[in-house]
Order: sequence, then structure tokens, then C-alpha cells
Amino acid sequence: MKQMGVNEIREAFLSFFESKAHLRMASASLIPHNDNSLLLINSGMAPLKPYFTGQEVPPSKRVTTCQKCIRTGDIENVGKTARHGTFFEMLGDFSFGDYFKSEIIPWSWEFVTEVMGIPEDRLYVTVYKDDDEAAKIWHEVVGLPKEKIFYMGKADNFWEHGTGPCGPCSEIYYDRGEEYGCGEPGCTVGCECDRYMEFWNLVFTQFNAEPDGTYTDLVQKNIDTGMGLERMGTIMQNVDSIFDVDTVKAIRDEVCRVAGVEYKKEQKIDISVRVITDHIRSVTFMTADGVLPSNEGRGYVLRRLLRRAARHGKLLGINKEFLADLCEVVIEQSGKAYPELVEKKEYIRKVLSVEENSFNKTIDKGMEILKSDIEEMKAKGEKVLNGEKTFRLYDTYGFPIDLTKEILEEEGLSLDEAAFQEEMKIQKERARSARGKSTYMGADETVYHQLDTTLTTEFVGYTENVVEGAVITALVADNAVAETASVDSEVAIFLDKTPFYAEMGGQVGDIGTIKTDMGTVEITDCIKVVGGKFAHIGTVVDGEIRLGDKATASIDMKNRLAISRNHSATHLLQKALREVLGSHVEQAGSYVSADRLRFDFTHFQGVTAEELKKVEDIVNEKILEGMEIDVREMSIDEARKLGAMALFGEKYGEVVRVVNMSGYSVEFCGGVHLKNTAQAGSFKIVSEGGVAVGVRRIEALTGEGALKFYQAQGEELKKVCAIAKTTPDNMIKHLENLMKEQKELAKEIEALKAKMAGSAAEDVLKNAEVINGINVICAQVEDADGNALKTMGDELKNKLGSAVVVLAGVKEGKISLVAMATDDAVKAGAHSGNIIKSAAAVCGGGGGGKPNMAQAGGKDASKIGEALEKAKEIIKEQL
Repeated sequence: MKQMGVNEIREAFLSFFESKAHLRMASASLIPHNDNSLLLINSGMAPLKPYFTGQEVPPSKRVTTCQKCIRTGDIENVGKTARHGTFFEMLGDFSFGDYFKSEIIPWSWEFVTEVMGIPEDRLYVTVYKDDDEAAKIWHEVVGLPKEKIFYMGKADNFWEHGTGPCGPCSEIYYDRGEEYGCGEPGCTVGCECDRYMEFWNLVFTQFNAEPDGTYTDLVQKNIDTGMGLERMGTIMQNVDSIFDVDTVKAIRDEVCRVAGVEYKKEQKIDISVRVITDHIRSVTFMTADGVLPSNEGRGYVLRRLLRRAARHGKLLGINKEFLADLCEVVIEQSGKAYPELVEKKEYIRKVLSVEENSFNKTIDKGMEILKSDIEEMKAKGEKVLNGEKTFRLYDTYGFPIDLTKEILEEEGLSLDEAAFQEEMKIQKERARSARGKSTYMGADETVYHQLDTTLTTEFVGYTENVVEGAVITALVADNAVAETASVDSEVAIFLDKTPFYAEMGGQVGDIGTIKTDMGTVEITDCIKVVGGKFAHIGTVVDGEIRLGDKATASIDMKNRLAISRNHSATHLLQKALREVLGSHVEQAGSYVSADRLRFDFTHFQGVTAEELKKVEDIVNEKILEGMEIDVREMSIDEARKLGAMALFGEKYGEVVRVVNMSGYSVEFCGGVHLKNTAQAGSFKIVSEGGVAVGVRRIEALTGEGALKFYQAQGEELKKVCAIAKTTPDNMIKHLENLMKEQKELAKEIEALKAKMAGSAAEDVLKNAEVINGINVICAQVEDADGNALKTMGDELKNKLGSAVVVLAGVKEGKISLVAMATDDAVKAGAHSGNIIKSAAAVCGGGGGGKPNMAQAGGKDASKIGEALEKAKEIIKEQL
């Protein structure tokens, strides 16, 4: 048997199936596309669901991939055993209505025995108990002895996910040897011990599971196989676990080096080493695909994994930030297969560094609190940490619940998870609402699912703005598939050829008209629907539209040019942001319309006014330079050599479209653009702010939009000048003089208020009485707010020397109460907070404060007299 590295195995598998006429496709992003049923991609077939159901036409009927996957269902066990991990790569080959069992079974045997060179005597297979067809192929075609074919039940060998496509499967097992076995007499395939390891699952999708529990034959039978790459690595390298295969071991060794520990010497150390080794792989790949740490959804998964790794670093004695450096080993090991890791390296480092730094700032304080909680529990003989305290650790100190749980378990304690979940209910509901309703496909079906899946549209809008003789291939009128549509009908028209750009990549769809000999449709939007079909959305404004008619499709060129200005400016903006803020800046979302542009980008602090100005200046400078914009298609390798920037989550084919602005900005992009940056006219940033953790948003204008903005500002300036009776040139000096006058007037007013307060205080002093040697005043002051009452209270205390003062006033309908006590009065028992609390309650208010000063509000002015009497009563009790 050959000794093969993980990267060699991946290439061997993909090359083998290419030799069987399969199209090699790159791994999809870990972020599901149009699929609300998944938080993260967790299998090789997950991104290919539309092809299996027939909703979309695959690029080839035979496909092979190596898909990056994440599963976090048993995260608590990661590290505790060498079996569990969150990140893995899944090799697979897929047939969409092409070949079936008679092809894939012999091919799988050929790959395993001839390409991988695994001895046949070490191999066994399982089949579903009713799948005699597969068993027959294994025995009669492959030549596998019957004693090596095991029949299994539905729980083991039947793939099913609710209703929808399903079918039996056949698994290939490898006998690792007696040393991995349990030693029991009946130990064989299917035993729970580690001897017989399943490494390749062949799923034969031939049925449709109906809602009533029955199965019907699929018209299109499919093949979906999955081979865990790391697991195959353990076989080909003859090692104990996935943590020992070459690419993972390189990370494990680096963890040990940084921590100064040795693997397989002490179980506690091994657990932490495995946790960090696994989790750094997950967070590196997730971050490269655009996931950012947050407190919900996939962002929470990332934060949970990253912080768990950081904590285990501390357990190993790593007292510095280390995850950003460690991710470089992941990139080094996997960068060739996943070039996005290399392209996003600086960004990945930045995200990991910021999050680890943030966690380090909170974890020490959180650990102190948890330690205190644990000591308190032990003192009281309690075994369960309540939900309120658990939530406080999560909400205030960033402790994922599993981290708290893990620390408690180490002390023989647990937490009240049900109570914690109750505290989390609102956040979970919000996250669920954001993800939307879930089905097998992860999205609700629409009228567009009823259209012929083979319908396609040729887009020629990069070079043409009018297409004559386009055929209407499908028609939806008033949300139903139709053959005709009349005036006022809301329609979606599908053409065989169109100049209309369909909304994609943040750029809105084109508007315009579609005319036939019989009618006219005003198009207000163009979108891509299921299967990538171009739906021209609009209203019939004249005559009648019929299926099969020939039409002239014309886009609104003024609108298209405005969109192009904003789109090209977005590219300039991203480049300028990277120059000013750093290479960690990546596009996190965008919206480009004719009116404006919105650009979301990764950055971990507010952008200063100086930085914004610098960015704006750079973009305008590049516009004025009049740089040529070259747009062309090329191979993805050629594009990468040019340094073209790719977007998060986008899956690119072998041929890509690159927008090159004279070498200054080079990006992968399928949108519409100007021919020269000068056509943008000018660029104006109108707002900047945060939209999520680590994500900022800039909104800006170009061309006519920017011109109107400047014109509007000019008009506003004229109005202000008219009101201030000055000119634009003198406005600043005029405002400075006004501000100076205002400050002087404010001083005069305060002086007058103080004088009036002193005069009023003299009147109030006449009502003073002595209680147990302390002067007491409880009085109402006319037309006084809280500040005036406090000023007067201080005046009265100064005059009396030893006193308790309670004052009430009403100003503009608002009731204020203030209580004050001198230090000797406080020593004698006076407490302003308690006095004011009781007094305010009488007039329907509330408040409180310290012993020497307190204030409150009220609702019923007619009860102020009673409130003051209550205050005097409380003072007598206190003194």
C-alpha cells in the first residue's frame, strides 16, 4: 500500500474521476447559498441540492469535488477523543441522472485497490438489506466474496432527509487490524470498536420519500458518494487518528512547539492540543469565506470555536496571542488546494487577532467571576449554576455556554441549560427569523419552480443595449404561469436573449421596455430566479403579450450609465480603503443602484473623519486621472497572477471576468462598468457607520447624484445665510461671534438665576424649624426645575450650617423634588435618599440617592404639599 499525503490523495481522487469524464468543480463556500436549512455546509452534496432535485441544470451530468465542511453537533467531544473534529474535507463524485450502481461500484473498487493500492483482503462492504442489485454487482462484477458483503438495516444503510430524494447506500470498510479491535468473538464489520473503519459511502438516490411515508421511483436516479479525506489519510499513512495525518499533524506539532508540550504524554494536554488543532482549521476556513465573529448564527459558531481554542491555549500555558500565527500553518498546508486562504491571509490574521485580543480582555474578568460563583456554589453545597449567572457570563464577558459548561465539568459541576436557553430565547428567535423558513432545499418554492428547468437566457448586455427578435420562452402573469398577459398585468417575462442585467453581486437589475407587435411591457426590474433564469419584471402598459412572440428588449441607457458610475466607483472605493485602512479590508456586501452606492467592508474600529477624507480624495483623484477600464474574460489562474481580488463566498469557474482599472484596481466582477473612470464625474461620501461586529458601511454618490448633493448643500447654505443675515464667505466668522455672544448671555443668565435663588432662599429660610437640634426646611419653590432646586439647597445649607432641606418645584409641567443633608445631619440619622423616595411616592413619582443628596420626579402637582409633609414626617423619624 502506498504512503500518500492528504494533498496527494485529494488530487488522486479528483484526477481519477476526471478520467471518468467528470467535471472537477471547486469547493463551494462554507456559507450556504440560498439554503436556509443549513447554517454551514456540512457535506459534499449540500451545495449541489438543486442539481439533485432537477431544479437547476448542472454544468455537467458528472461532477467531482473536494468540499470543505464543518459540523459542530458534537463540539463538546472534540479534543476528548481523537475521533471527533469540526472541520473536514469530503471527497465526492456525483451523477445527475447519468450513471448508476453498475458504474460507481466497479469504479470505487478500482480507485481503492488500484490507485490507492489498498490490499483487497483488508476491504469489506455493506449494502442495504433490500438492495440485492448492489450486492450482486459487488459479488459478480467486482468479484468480492459473499462473506465480505454485509447487509444492514435502514438506520445504517439508507440515506433519507425527511421528504424528498433518498435511497439505499453501500459503504466500504477497511480492516485496521486486530490491534484496533475489541477482542470480542463477534467483532466484525459494524462493531463499535475502531478495527473496521468506514471510509467511503456510496449513496444511490433512486426514490422520493412522500409525505405519507411511501416511496416512489425517481425519474432521474442519482449518485452521491462521500469519502472523508482525512479519514482516508489515516489509512494511507497507517496512523491512529486524523490528528496524526500529515497536514493536521503539522498544525498539531506547531501547537506543541508554541506551548512547549509533548503530544501523547498526558491526556489533559492532549485534549487541549487536539481542540486547538481542530478549531484553528475551522476558524481559518470560515474566516476566509467571510464569516465574522458575532453572537448569533454562523458568527457565533466561529466565535465559539475561536474562544474555545484561545482558552485551551491558556490551559497549555500560552500566555500570548497565538491563533493568528497558527493559522499560517493551516494556510501553508492547504493553500494550494484552496487559494482563497492565501489571498485572504492578512485578513484572516486580522480577524483572528482582533477576536483573540477581545476575548483576552474579557476572559480574565469572566474567569474571576466564574471562580467566585464556583466557590459560592461549593460553600452552599450546590451543584448547578443558575441560568441568570450563566447568561451574564455569556452576555457580558463573551463566554460561550459550552466554555462555561466545560469549566464547570472540570470542577464536577453543571449549569441550568434550560434557564439559560430561556434567557437566550429572544436572540434565538431573531436569528431564526433572519434565516427564514426551512425546507429540504432551504427555501420556499415559488411559481418559478414550475417553469421548464432547461430554459436558459443568453445575456448580451455587456456589449448590446437593444436586442431585436428575442423570443418570449416563458411568461408569468399575476404570479401564475401563463400564455398571455393583458394591460395592467404584473408579469415576469423570460427571453432566449437579453441585454438586461439581472440583479446579482449587489448590482440592481436594469430597467427598460420589452415590445412585441401586440403589446408593450415597462420593465422595472430584472432578477435571476431558480436555475439562473432571467426574469424581466414589469407591467403590461399597452396591448397584449403572448408566449412565443418575438420582442425587442431595450434597456434604459441613462439608468444603466448611472449604475455603471456607482459600480466602477465601488471598485475604486475598495482599493482606496485598503490603501488608507490596511489590507484587512474586504468587501462584506454592496448595493449598487442608479441613485447611490453602498459598500460594506471589514474593519474593526470607526473610520475617522481624516481617513474618510483621504479615501474620498483618492477616489476623486483616480476619477480625474481618466484611467481606462479594461473588462475581459480569462482563466482563473491568469486572473490570480494579475492579483485580481475575489469576493467572499463566490464560487468561480475556470473562466472568470476581470475588471482592470489601469492596474490600480483589479477585481473579479460580473457587473456593468464604465469605459473610463472620468465618466464617474465625481465621488462624494455621505455617511459611514457600523452595521455589525467588524463590519462598517459607507454610502456614497457619483455623477448626477453627487452634483445634486452639492447643489442641495449650496441651497441650504443660502437659506442659512439669509436667516443669519450674512454671506457664505463671512458665515464662519459670523457663527463664531454668535457663539461668543451666546456664552456671555448664558453667564449673565446663570448669575441672575443665582441672585434670584439667593433671594428666594431668604424667603424659604423663614419657614425653617429645628428638630432635635437640626435645622429642617420643607418648602415648595415657584417655577423651579431640579437644577434650580439644587442651587437653592446648597445656598440654604451654607446659611444654616446644620440642616436637612427638602424642596419641591414645578417648571413647564414637570415636578422636581430635591433632598439634601449636611454631614452632621447624616451622622444624626438623616438619609436624603429615603426621604425623597417616600415623598415622591405621595405625588406619584419615584427617585432616590445618597444620604447627603437625592432627587426625584412626580406626576401629581396637587399632592406636592402632602409630599412635603411626608418628608417632614420621615425626617422626624430619622432624627
